[in-house]
Amino acid sequence: MENVKHDKGFYGKTDSGEKVSKITLTNQHNVTVEIITLGGTITSILVPDKEGTLADVALGFDTLEEYEVNAPYFGSLIGRVGNRIAKGQFELDGQVYCLVVNNGPNHLHGGLKGFNKVIWKSSIISDGSVKLSYTSADGEEGYPGELTVDVVYELTNNNELNIDYSATTTKATPVNLTNHTYFNLAGQGTKDIYDHEFTIDADTYTPKNEDNIPTGEITDVEGTLFDFRTPVTIGDRIHDIPVDMGYDHNFCVGKSQQKKQFARVEHKASGRILDVFTDQPGVQLYTANYVDEVKGKGGVIYGKHSAFCLETQNYPNAVNQPDFPSAILQPGETYTHRTTYKFSTSD
Repeated sequence: MENVKHDKGFYGKTDSGEKVSKITLTNQHNVTVEIITLGGTITSILVPDKEGTLADVALGFDTLEEYEVNAPYFGSLIGRVGNRIAKGQFELDGQVYCLVVNNGPNHLHGGLKGFNKVIWKSSIISDGSVKLSYTSADGEEGYPGELTVDVVYELTNNNELNIDYSATTTKATPVNLTNHTYFNLAGQGTKDIYDHEFTIDADTYTPKNEDNIPTGEITDVEGTLFDFRTPVTIGDRIHDIPVDMGYDHNFCVGKSQQKKQFARVEHKASGRILDVFTDQPGVQLYTANYVDEVKGKGGVIYGKHSAFCLETQNYPNAVNQPDFPSAILQPGETYTHRTTYKFSTSD
């Protein structure tokens, strides 16, 4: 079997003059994943349809400058804590930590300069794998402890994109890492995802308040708009979600460190299928509700509901909810997290 090929080259320089590299992984089926070291960002995922025609199924930008200045988090690594922390604060070991508030009254996706805005060191560790590394300083964005993070992207000849996260800390700190790729299985630039069929293996979800913070309840999906245990065409119900007019909700998909398949998304016209596996307790389904007239790759204008994200992670605001899975990493422990995005086609 032919090995997965890799290529690493110069992508550009940031506004401050920092060098950014691009890594390209290509397997024997011509599935190709491109990653840049700014934000550990996935900039492109080329996968075939049922006729063998390749299309890019990840939203993004054409230039480094656009990745620097725009804020939808297209394809980026998210940390130190993904999702929202209520009022930008938490208490840990008797001390209250105040973080940057950058999303209404909340702290979102690590702050003003989260992991999506930093340059990651990169190294090729095998033909199909690249490791990205970053050390977050004690006090960065208000978080305690120096956090050392490694993320490995691996493309296999089974059309799987594996993402392995690990982290250690010098002080107790919350950690919740994820990736924020926006998918459209019809191909990026397609107007919406209304014809995508979703299945999510989750019996419960976490309702949220008007500030997008979970109330602390864990609620059965039975009889609600959040029941995806059998396939649902997303366009049939996306407009019925109150307030958001779309999904931006956490689903409870399993126990920590027990990897399972929790989701399948199928686009019947192209035959493309995305299966998602994780060992995290939650996943945020986000349907690009706040993407508004964003100029993307090839000059295409991305609008509301032009993509979906399946962000594998701990529950939002877990650091302030004692009944949610713990988000605290202690010195001497290692945070680990694996997610697999597997692409295939229907017959």
